[in-house]
Amino acid sequence: MPNEEKNKLIFELELLQESFKETTSKLIKDIKRHDKIMIQSDKRQRQEYDELQKKLEEVEALSKEIEETQREVVFTMGAIGESRSKETGNHVKRVAEYSKVFALYYGLAKEEAEMLKQASPMHDIGKVAIPDSILNKPGRFDEEERKIMNTHSQLGYDMLKYSTRPLLKCATTVAYEHHEKWDGTGYPRGLKGEDIHIYGRITAMADVFDALGSDRCYKKAWDDEKIFNLFKEERGRHFDPKLVDIFFEHLDEFLEIREKLKDEF
Repeated sequence: MPNEEKNKLIFELELLQESFKETTSKLIKDIKRHDKIMIQSDKRQRQEYDELQKKLEEVEALSKEIEETQREVVFTMGAIGESRSKETGNHVKRVAEYSKVFALYYGLAKEEAEMLKQASPMHDIGKVAIPDSILNKPGRFDEEERKIMNTHSQLGYDMLKYSTRPLLKCATTVAYEHHEKWDGTGYPRGLKGEDIHIYGRITAMADVFDALGSDRCYKKAWDDEKIFNLFKEERGRHFDPKLVDIFFEHLDEFLEIREKLKDEF
């Protein structure tokens, strides 16, 4: 190959090599710049994610605080309703614990059983609208007084029925239906059997067990044998048969709750 051609080929190769170097260098710079942008972008994304996570945690904490406050308000309102009829705060505490035990053995989910426990103290909230002369009368009611007293279920329902909160909706059902009876002879609507919501059926058992075993302005506490006999007689009449069976099958648990939360005088 003549020298002239060789020199021309070498020159062309050198140009090509130089062009390759420039292209490679530019590509490397572009890659580095892209990586830097990506790193900065990732950093911003991480910061945004961390800020979002922090806000989410704050919202969750606030939600828990609201739920806890709601439970405290519900319990306090229930205790106020009981205190007007000279019943102790421990009454609503015991009814709450009994209700949860009944609910769990009946087959309700843990979350639902806990909600019923929190809602059950509101069962007699309607009593706040009953005159003291009737609410605390020592002795039996006459027919007119009994009619007025029995309105507390409807009154409780009317107080709570507009709430859309699950806990208060549960409390609404409890207040409305805990005086219904399995055989349809209860009030305020004369519901029968499983037409009565399970929340009402459970709270009825829990409330009656505690009420019969406690001193009230109109009666002395019953002894256990008398209470047990009543439950056996009222199985399938006043009370859901399955709940009566649960009561006797797990009697030790109910008595343990009563002892733990007994009234102090």
